[in-house]
Amino acid sequence: MSAKSGPSTSIIEEFRQTLRRLVVETDKPALKTLARKALESEIRGIMEELGDFLTDLDPIGQPKSVFDPGNPKIVGRFISLALVAQPRHPLSEVARFYGSGVYAIYYKGEFPLYAPLSRQETPIYVGQAAPQVNNAKTPMEQGDRLCRRLDDHRKNIGKATSTLNLDDFECRALVVQSGWETAAEDYLIHLFRPIWNSETGILYGLGKHGDAADTRANKRSPWDTLHPGRAWAADERLVDSKTPQHIADELRTHFTTHPVFPDLEAVLQNFMEELRQA
Repeated sequence: MSAKSGPSTSIIEEFRQTLRRLVVETDKPALKTLARKALESEIRGIMEELGDFLTDLDPIGQPKSVFDPGNPKIVGRFISLALVAQPRHPLSEVARFYGSGVYAIYYKGEFPLYAPLSRQETPIYVGQAAPQVNNAKTPMEQGDRLCRRLDDHRKNIGKATSTLNLDDFECRALVVQSGWETAAEDYLIHLFRPIWNSETGILYGLGKHGDAADTRANKRSPWDTLHPGRAWAADERLVDSKTPQHIADELRTHFTTHPVFPDLEAVLQNFMEELRQA
């Protein structure tokens, strides 16, 4: 029996006839928009099922994924890996240097709420510094953006003397080819869930440069609530975004849900596991 006269021939012909009837039935001005959208959704679902069916028919298997070195997410992963391979330096002693890119700040002090990540491989904050000139080709063209960003953080942390000691902070920095810093920062946030990053939603506010207290929408950031010291954030007209107890509760939940990385081996293991699924 030939393939053309096989048992599936009649089914395929019925399918074609049904498709023709569907085209005729739906080619009517009276068909409402909602009905058209519902039909479109159903048809797309059928197309996916047909695609899976074709894949199953092929005797040669499809790869589960295709590694694309140009994919920004892949590039972000490898830049992040390069960053954690860099040595740590005291945040208080960062020298001036040319370049833009990414960085990570680490804590090694005794502040009780930060005990889970103190002296560990999970940074308390990560960030990026964009180049001074878009598409800058050299570190000099990028400007001293990366070291300046770290210096800003140094100054802000240094003002919170009642709760933080600047000597308890270290950092890593990596100058990156212009345009890739955002992809790297995104992956660093995804990997580490740093508690000071706004994306984590707990202790945001380190990067703020001052809010007008007479603007009703402005509130004291959780970072300034927990670490007072910046003069503009001490304005009595500002109210706290969160209470200290609320912040403490969120931190305990966070460290339970997202355990810190104790060492580089744990970071590399996670990196490898995610790469297998890329």
